[in-house]
Formats: sequence, structure tokens, C-alpha cells
Amino acid sequence: MIQNNLQRILVLLVTLALLVNTAAATCNIVIITDPTGTDPNGAAAGSMSFAENMFQSTFIMSKEKHFTVLSGGEGNSTPRLAAIVETINRLNNGATASEAASAASSYSGIRVMTGGPTIGAAVGGSFDAYVVTVAGDGTITATPVSSGLATLPAGQKGAIIHLRNTHGNPLYGTAETVRQETAVMIGKMIRDGYPATEILGAAFEKVAVESGEKYGGGGNNLVSSITTGDMFTPSKLNTTGYPMDEPYAKECPTDGWSVAYPAAENYQTCPYDGTPLKTVYAYDALKDKITVTSNSTTVSVYGTDAAGVSETTDEIVTYSVKKNGYNSATIATAINNAIDNGLLVGVNYIEPKDINIVESTRSVGVYFKPLPDGRTSPPWNLPISTSILDIVGSIQTAIGLILIILVLFRSTLISSFLKKRR
Repeated sequence: MIQNNLQRILVLLVTLALLVNTAAATCNIVIITDPTGTDPNGAAAGSMSFAENMFQSTFIMSKEKHFTVLSGGEGNSTPRLAAIVETINRLNNGATASEAASAASSYSGIRVMTGGPTIGAAVGGSFDAYVVTVAGDGTITATPVSSGLATLPAGQKGAIIHLRNTHGNPLYGTAETVRQETAVMIGKMIRDGYPATEILGAAFEKVAVESGEKYGGGGNNLVSSITTGDMFTPSKLNTTGYPMDEPYAKECPTDGWSVAYPAAENYQTCPYDGTPLKTVYAYDALKDKITVTSNSTTVSVYGTDAAGVSETTDEIVTYSVKKNGYNSATIATAINNAIDNGLLVGVNYIEPKDINIVESTRSVGVYFKPLPDGRTSPPWNLPISTSILDIVGSIQTAIGLILIILVLFRSTLISSFLKKRR
């Protein structure tokens, strides 16, 4: 399965390389707070940049093997894709993080960062980074590294952060200072016991605000295999992603109902209970998306690529779980009601058996069935049989044909009728 998923991603990367201008993530971060891999939030990674085209290719994640590949650099997009492919192949064949990241050194101007909860992290190629380590006694070490190969060893708490400024960024020239300060901040947060996913959100905030390398991109939870996906990536080619330092949504602190910008501008209170809404910035939305908590629900959607279905289903399931718990029947009812109300378009009705719940990991999988005959919405659930409607339709068709014949031949029929009366 991992091979099929990664092959699909690589095909997408090649397609993008043919269609878009050269793009490179200028901020790459891997953070490991639990090198044993047992903490569900113990390893996280992400990318962002001031540049255009920050698609998910900049933060690839293997859900099966729990590693990430972050890419960037100033070189051409084609060798960058080759470096990504080689790095993934090495990781799939059991290479260490440093062995995999060293693939980037064969391609001029290219950078690849990789890591996972139990394999450590490494960055190879062209980079300006800090390697952060946190010892058992709380000692923090932040070491500047530049190009070649740098490694965070397996079994070590720490992080690697790369940061450069993109040409044209109004805050150009700030990267060196922000890189160092963010590395130290990450080290302190690791020492103080924060999970990797929360630290990633804080690092994104600081980098976005102070260096201007602020467009998503996005992040991955490498232990629990949760990704922000296309939450912050550009919706159109040759455009920038979502600004990570700007408001992303408004949320009800009581029941979790939320609405994203720009629609959020029209809401001040929760439509369900009237509670004033809280503004959620993009860096916090990233943290909330990839962090597993007692109140969080991870929703996966299968069987459809229809636009907006995944995001809307996520909101519906999350609200249903908070209201009724992990109940497949109530979740199915909520989804089907959304289909009837036009909130979900392009998918068929589901049954409780189409919902897979793993309550121990607070995850819900929704399996949509394809609509028959190219339909865009399910057939109406009418109180009478569709066969009766077919019969009625046939009768109407026959009557219609008779009326047409009568109209076309009315003069002939009238003359014939008059002749018979004589």
C-alpha cells in the first residue's frame, strides 16, 4: 500500500513540475520529543515558505512507516523531484535518516530533510540550519550547520530547523536571527515537556511573524500519521499558500463548531448556543489539526475525491462525536442529513457499516460509495416505489404522444369525423 500511495504522490510531483514555476520550501522543521515512538504527539514535521506553489510535495509523509520527507532548495524542480524519489526509496529499504538525506548531495542546490520518531532526523544538500539536542539533565545544545549533511541521532530528543529568506520577501535578511532564536525556543519547549506537535505550531508562528516565510505548506504528526493535507496549500497553481500568521477560522469554545475564513467574517456567535466565537490563527489550526487529545477526532474519508467532501465530513463527524460519542449510527445519520440539506454534494448515502471507528486512537473512517449512472446527488427517498413512477412516466409519455398526434392531424381527423356524420 505504501508503494502505491507514494507512487501516486510522485506522479503528482512530476505533473506539477511540468505545470508550475519552480517552488521551494524555505523553512523545514523536524521535531522529536519522544524518540521511543510511544507518545502519539512525540514527533512532528512541516514546511512553509514565502514562495509560491507550497503543495504537499514539500512535506510528504508515510503513514505506514512513519517518516517524513521535506524538500526545498534553490535548484531546478526536476532534480529536486529526483532527490525526493531517491530519499523515499532509501527509507523504504531500511536506510537511516542520514543515509536517506545524503541523497540530496548529488543534486546541485537541492535540500532534503527527513526524519521519524525512532530513526532520528537528518538534512542533506544545500541548507542553513540548526541541530538542537536536549539531554536528559535538560541541557540544550543548538549547533549551527551549513550544507553537506547534518544529523539528529536516533534515540535523541531534539530537532532540526532550516530557514532561509526568499527573494522578494519584505523581511529579507531576518532568517539568520530567527533561525537561531527559533532553535533555542524549540529546545526550551522540548526541555519543558511540550509535545512535538505543539512545538511545531509555536515554531511556525515565530518563523511566519518574524521572518516572513509564512505561507503553507503544512505539518505532519509522524507518530499518529495525521497531516494538515491541503488545509494551507494553494488552491491554484503559481500562487502562495495560506498565511500561517493570519486568522484561519472562528470556533465555538463550547461545542467545537467552527467556520473558516472568509465566511467566518459573517459570524460573531455560535449558531447553536449563541456563545461568542474564538478566532483561531493558522498556526494554532495546524497545531490543533495534528495534535491528538482526549477531545480530538481524526477523520479519514475514502471513496471520493469530490471537492470539499473531506473537510465538510470532518466537521460533521467531529460535531457528531462531541454531541453523541463514537456512535456509527448517529454519525451516519448526521452525514445523510448533510447530504439531504445540500452541505455534502457528490456522494451517496451511507450506512453505519460504512463507518469504521477506532475509539482507542479517537479516529473515524468514512467510506463513501460512488454515485450510480454519473449522478451528482443520491436519488430522492420517496414514499412510493420507483417502479410505480416509471409506470406513471410511461403513461404520461403515451398520453403526450397521443396529444401530439391529435394536434398534428387535427384537420384530417375533424374532416373525417364530419364526413362520417353526413
